[in-house]
Amino acid sequence: MRYPRPRLARSVYESLPWLYMAGGLAALVISYRQIWPRLEMPLGLFGIMALLGGSVVWLRRRGYRRMRAHYVQPDALSDTRRESGE
Repeated sequence: MRYPRPRLARSVYESLPWLYMAGGLAALVISYRQIWPRLEMPLGLFGIMALLGGSVVWLRRRGYRRMRAHYVQPDALSDTRRESGE
């Protein structure tokens, strides 16, 4: 028996890029403030990577939604079912 894969709630899924970017910004601010001198470089790198990753995920989702809205016709499947008598 196959079990369905667990999924995130839509609100959590949609907020992930913003959480990545907020975490990256927080890491950059902490590294800039130099609270822990030995962690300055790793926190700065993590902050840049998190900001970059969050923006990439956000832009990819936006691009996919625009492409899907442009090319996919949601009613196409229901039209063919009506014509074939299903």
